[in-house]
Amino acid sequence: MSHDPDHEDHTDHSGHEQLFRRRFWVSLALSVPVIIFSEFVQDVIGYTAPTFSGSGWITPVLSVVIFAYGGVPFLSMAREELENREPGMMMLISLAITVAFGYSIASRFLPGTTPFFWELVTLIDIMLLGHWMEMRSVRQASGALDELAKLMPDTAERVAESGETETVPVSELGVDDVILVRPGASVPADGEVMEGESAVDESMITGESRPVGKAPGADVVAGTVNQDGSLRIRVTKTGEETTLAGIMRLVEEARQSKSRTQLLADRAAGWLFYVALAVAGITAVAWVAAVGFDVGVLERVVTVLVIACPHALGLAVPLVVAINTSTAAQNGMLIRDRIAMEEARNLDTVMFDKTGTLTRGEQGVVDVETAGGWGEKRAFEVAAGVEGDSEHMIARAIREAADERGIKGAPVSNFENLRGLGVRATLDGEVATTSDGSDGEQRNLREGERVHLGGPNLIERLGIDRPEEIVSFAAEAGMNAQTVIYLIHAESEVVAAFALADVIRPESRQAIQALHGMGIEVAMLTGDSEDVANAVAAELGIDQYFAEVLPEEKDTKVEQLQSAGKFVAMVGDGVNDAPALMRADVGIAIGSGTDVAIESGDIILVDNNPVDVVRLIRLSQASYRKMQENLLWATGYNVFALPLAAGILAPIGVLLSPAIGAVLMSLSTIIVAINAQRLSNVDLSV
Repeated sequence: MSHDPDHEDHTDHSGHEQLFRRRFWVSLALSVPVIIFSEFVQDVIGYTAPTFSGSGWITPVLSVVIFAYGGVPFLSMAREELENREPGMMMLISLAITVAFGYSIASRFLPGTTPFFWELVTLIDIMLLGHWMEMRSVRQASGALDELAKLMPDTAERVAESGETETVPVSELGVDDVILVRPGASVPADGEVMEGESAVDESMITGESRPVGKAPGADVVAGTVNQDGSLRIRVTKTGEETTLAGIMRLVEEARQSKSRTQLLADRAAGWLFYVALAVAGITAVAWVAAVGFDVGVLERVVTVLVIACPHALGLAVPLVVAINTSTAAQNGMLIRDRIAMEEARNLDTVMFDKTGTLTRGEQGVVDVETAGGWGEKRAFEVAAGVEGDSEHMIARAIREAADERGIKGAPVSNFENLRGLGVRATLDGEVATTSDGSDGEQRNLREGERVHLGGPNLIERLGIDRPEEIVSFAAEAGMNAQTVIYLIHAESEVVAAFALADVIRPESRQAIQALHGMGIEVAMLTGDSEDVANAVAAELGIDQYFAEVLPEEKDTKVEQLQSAGKFVAMVGDGVNDAPALMRADVGIAIGSGTDVAIESGDIILVDNNPVDVVRLIRLSQASYRKMQENLLWATGYNVFALPLAAGILAPIGVLLSPAIGAVLMSLSTIIVAINAQRLSNVDLSV
């Protein structure tokens, strides 16, 4: 087993945790008699241990057992460091316990020496406890990946052409197979819903706590949990190609990558080995020169080597990294590049691609105006009815707007698509809706009346005039680069106008407000016209935008901001965004985007939610604070303890014993571990 943090991040920490826990409790139990029969402890506390035949051998014999049993893991890890010629924590720990053990055994045969048996066993106990805590913390921090693996079922119900189902191993599923997913079962492969309606729990994949409704045509992801309805799903991806497998690979990559702070801590731990040897040598020379060689000099050297263990220093960053990665994954953020995650705290500009990131990338009704005594409810009722059979994006937008308002489409017949103009249909029944006009008049639309829905070309073809309020509405919509669709009654009267645009995500406003609150500027990239870009930027409060940008120019806009001294993050979801994502200081890819964009990003947001950018920056800031706090505490311990152990304050009677040094080292390790664990409780809410 290596102590290399890289190695630790992808090994079985549950096994290591059990090993150190078992050895800690056994060593602790054996240490009790050693401490009780220690002459030094008896003198300090003021009691006399019982004596009997052979009682004098209890302390050395049990100490040998504890050294052999509890010290073996550290000696084994130190051997690997020695073989790799990369001295670090394990060599220092092994040096400390070996020196204490050798000195104590020698003291049995050297008159005038005091054995360090109780200090030796205490040191081993403390180191075992610290490693147990470390393995437990890392294992818990790795839980997100383990939980992801558990999401994938072992078997699936495949539907044969005859309609019968058979249970097969998930590994046997192929693309285009049809599978049945019953209520409460996990989806075994990525796919598209063919039959059935249900809600699916996608919380472990996207971080969204509410179940997501699924109907025919909807995509489902392997590992998500079906809720209350049966679904028949056509498999589109299996095995290593599934979204879940990709997420697991990304999480594993992130856990194996190192940040700049972690690399710094690794180097510091290696150098501390040489520092400890140097301090021990200087201590020996100084004390021999001052008082001559005696047992006290040897004790000083032993003390320096015993307390120089940089355990807390080595734990300071890797544990924060592990918890940071799992916390990010639990919140729908996957880290591919640890350095980018660490640098996110320094961002002063975030550039968003507009379509599909700040907006939904689909048309939606953003405003409506009525005339001729019609109310909004009646307009949506008739328009949704006329567009009921159309698959055009405008038709879908009107139907969705009606659904959001709880309005059901009126029954129609004789639907006809007018190429390049719009659509028309005949009312199939009487539509009675209270007018929203000031007169409060009740107006009924009779069965057989014809209605049209279309754009300006339809108005021109029918040769009808628009009411003044509709003209004003259309002019304002045009200024905002919105599409206007007219509802025409009886081929002679324009009774409503609908303004459509690429719908802005509600989360976009929240994200931009939060970024501004953090002192971060927001920029926007879009290939749309100046009018569209200006309207979106004005509505969202964006500081700077670039309109009519060609795909190949997106990365140059990022470079333009960087040349102005900005530290830039790029957020995008398409193939066109890939160069810009790579050019940015921090590339943030939307997880629902294309594979190329995801592979180009340093960090992937599983859910298409701009607010996650804010959470990402906050997590980066919190993680860096924890790293700095841990490094400060760990290095502070060594800066404080080594001079005291060497005897710098000996002239005023202050000397640090190996036992007290071991206790301080243990406290340092425990404090670092607890402080790192607090990162998992950081508030990322916006």
